Amino acid sequence: MVGPILLRRLLLQPPPSSAARVCISAFHNWRSYATTETFHEDREKRGEKWFTLPPFTATINGSALGKELSRNRSYGRDVITKTATTSTTSTTTTALKWVTRCCPELPRSLVQKLFRLRQVRRESCDMECSGEGVEALERPLKRVAAKDSMNVGDRIHLPISVQEFPNDKQELPTDKKECRCSEEEVTFIRSLELYKDPAIIVINKPPGMPVQGGIGIKRSLDELAAACLSYDFSEPPRLVHRLDRDSSGILVMGRTQTSATVLHSIFREKTFGASNDVIDDAKRILQRRYWALVIGSPRQRQGLISAPLGKVVVDNGKSDRITIVNDSQTLPSQHAITKYKVIGSPCPGYTWLELTPLTGRKHQLRVHCAEVLRTPIVGDYKYGWQTHRNWKPLAWSNNECNSDEEFPKTKNLPFDLNMESGSVSEKNPRLHLHCKQMVLPNVNLALQNVKLHSDSDLSELESLELVAPLPSFMQRSWNITNS
Repeated sequence: MVGPILLRRLLLQPPPSSAARVCISAFHNWRSYATTETFHEDREKRGEKWFTLPPFTATINGSALGKELSRNRSYGRDVITKTATTSTTSTTTTALKWVTRCCPELPRSLVQKLFRLRQVRRESCDMECSGEGVEALERPLKRVAAKDSMNVGDRIHLPISVQEFPNDKQELPTDKKECRCSEEEVTFIRSLELYKDPAIIVINKPPGMPVQGGIGIKRSLDELAAACLSYDFSEPPRLVHRLDRDSSGILVMGRTQTSATVLHSIFREKTFGASNDVIDDAKRILQRRYWALVIGSPRQRQGLISAPLGKVVVDNGKSDRITIVNDSQTLPSQHAITKYKVIGSPCPGYTWLELTPLTGRKHQLRVHCAEVLRTPIVGDYKYGWQTHRNWKPLAWSNNECNSDEEFPKTKNLPFDLNMESGSVSEKNPRLHLHCKQMVLPNVNLALQNVKLHSDSDLSELESLELVAPLPSFMQRSWNITNS
């Protein structure tokens, strides 16, 4: 019997030429997962017919990797070099998770039923050293429970009848059907891309489009991304953070389950680090900078806002809003920190701010601007409704555009989106809040390094710097206030 380290090396080596093996990627078409080996053919001759999944391989612990990337920048290089070997290269995977990962088109309810009926088998992998090399030993199939942990090299065998499950997407239940988009809509969604690699995809979210579905929402970015931005990936892009419906800017999605888990962990650690006074830009691995046009001007040109936020129910329970929670109040609250600085105030009564959220709370920037700085964001009727009651459009002296009629009100964009109207020169301005810049670690490179070398040093990992242009109405407001 060989040790686990030698076993791992042997599993990574190409198979001997004498053993016929057909192994097709486990993440593209589940009908192609069956592998062919000599001792499997012997089992078929004995009447034992199974649908065999690829051998289990160790997976990367995305949550641990995300934490290590964050700790590396926040607490120094030594932490990551000491913990990378044990925490990121392995994570416990159950038999149920492995089956659903290999066969994404099998209904989860069917897979769970097979486990309940004890119709799933596992073949453990053992190696034996001989004079001619190392040979895999055939092991008897044993029943496996859904929660049993998988070991490297284990194979799962399902009843051969699962191959008869329909693969036609039209036969899937209604709630499982893909979001259908026209060619024009697909082209528009893909035109929003700012960056793409095998791990993440980044888009410039347009204002007015919800990120997630809900009551009264016909189209949301998460389902549109699944229909238009999957490309040749078998998995749809996954959300890892959110933007308000009326805000715009950089939105990051994970292209695989592992990369999404890494990004989720990084965003969580960002909030945790800020709560522990790690607010230095040089130490934060994730940095987001928003541009906002506010009404009025803060007393200081830059500063740090630290004010807890809580949710209150209004309109007899019909809606809710976020507010600052004082120590004397009994409402549950969450710590929220925002850095701000003035980037322009050429027009009296208006100021352009750069806002950097160090925590990720709902409506954090909007509440901090309205209730702490007393400078509500232009177009924020929820938290700045009193200021907007006396709103007067800002006149623009530019001869080329001196009336509302000359502004393009509509542009034939898919999903009834309008990127043109809503500047400060109009009666009903839109929310002027845009995620302009983002710095985050190169997750794709981190995953490649960990796969190649489990003890790789991630302390010098490069970062991605992303920039999203302003939507048309905000660009027009910038031009007006700076004219």
